[in-house]
Amino acid sequence: MQQRLAFLGLGVMGYPMAGHLARAGHRVTVYNRTEAKAKRWVAEYGGTAAASPAEASRDAELVMMCVGNDNDVRAVALGDNGALAGMSTGAILVDHTTASAAVARELASAARAKGIGFLDAPVSGGQAGAQNGKLTIMVGGESDTFSRAEALLSTYARAVTLMGSAGAGQLTKMVNQICVAGVIQGLAEGLNFAERAALDPLRVLDVISKGAAQSWQMENRGKTMVADQFDFGFAVDWMRKDLAICLAEARANGAALPVIALLDQFYARIQARGGGRWDTSSLMRLLRDAKTE
Repeated sequence: MQQRLAFLGLGVMGYPMAGHLARAGHRVTVYNRTEAKAKRWVAEYGGTAAASPAEASRDAELVMMCVGNDNDVRAVALGDNGALAGMSTGAILVDHTTASAAVARELASAARAKGIGFLDAPVSGGQAGAQNGKLTIMVGGESDTFSRAEALLSTYARAVTLMGSAGAGQLTKMVNQICVAGVIQGLAEGLNFAERAALDPLRVLDVISKGAAQSWQMENRGKTMVADQFDFGFAVDWMRKDLAICLAEARANGAALPVIALLDQFYARIQARGGGRWDTSSLMRLLRDAKTE
């Protein structure tokens, strides 16, 4: 059934996600901080563009947002021009931003006070997953709110799973990023070892990808790591933002993250080289250049 929706934030993830909703026949109003991008989205998908989050969210049954960090989430959701100011009682706000569990709980409380449902729903799958409608969405919130939003979120996802109360989605995304970062470093070390051992790294990838070492990173980033290509994908700047959230949460809950603390330093070195927009697989470059540093 056609629904009135709003999508706030048209970055590399939000732009195609909102597009899937429009292509599914929903009436979508978009907001983006850069107005030109919102106009471009409307020219491509139809719908309308609004001048503020509150205007975009007015009369929407569900409002999705995908912005940068905790401060962006607060700026877009709260305040006189924020999404909650324009939403009606009974509507649902879904935050796809990768942010802290604390800000998720803050928004859940603010939404509850207005009679609005809230789900923290960070995604995994990268830009390709967003474009292909194959994201994995991990959700925190009330079960009845989730049941009302699940089918809609499936428009751009292959899996949508309720993980617990508000904040649980963000905590699950932290686990995801912890695991991803460790896998990337292991792959980089393995490929660098293969090169220095005078093996054909592409042939190595072909062999070990059929065994226990196989991973998404190996299948999607192994060959580009060998080719020293990093001008694409999930940016180092974004990963450092995510790892900072993980490390802060770990300090609060007592979890030990020694490998993540070290990898955060590695990514800081890549940023210092001007590689903040390189793909996270650029950890390979540090190892490759180890003798020249």
